[in-house]
Amino acid sequence: MLRKLIPVMFLLAGTGAGIAAGMMFTMPSAEYPATGEHTEEKPKKDKTSEGEYGTELDYVKMANQFVVPIVTKNEVTSHVVMSLNLEVVSGTRDQVFTREPKLRSVFLRVLFDHANMGGFHGPFTTSEHLDPLRLALLETARLELGDTVKDVLIVNIARQDAR
Repeated sequence: MLRKLIPVMFLLAGTGAGIAAGMMFTMPSAEYPATGEHTEEKPKKDKTSEGEYGTELDYVKMANQFVVPIVTKNEVTSHVVMSLNLEVVSGTRDQVFTREPKLRSVFLRVLFDHANMGGFHGPFTTSEHLDPLRLALLETARLELGDTVKDVLIVNIARQDAR
């Protein structure tokens, strides 16, 4: 019985370590106070720009980082911590915030699939590895929000090995 619990305990410990590492590497910003208190305020509006699409665009920061465990031979060997922003048509920010729980869920599915295909092994920050991930995230976001999403931006990414 104990033999079956050991991998689960390692998985939980590894996930906790990855979350702790992600929190350590994140600097508090003016948008989200570091007090630990949850506020219902929406983040301040990011700068608006006019993109290549001929319309004004907003950049929406996903509220929390994504933590993806990397499993090798049934053992968590590392974690990837990632922050994402969405480039959306101006005026659609509320739609993104309303659908954020669903977006997080489908983004995690894409990230887990990418991890299981070996996308975060080796030199995972090369265009060769990240471009398919960006495209998959964009297609997934467009399935949820339609053509209001113009791009998914990977703004931070780090891998922390468990050993």
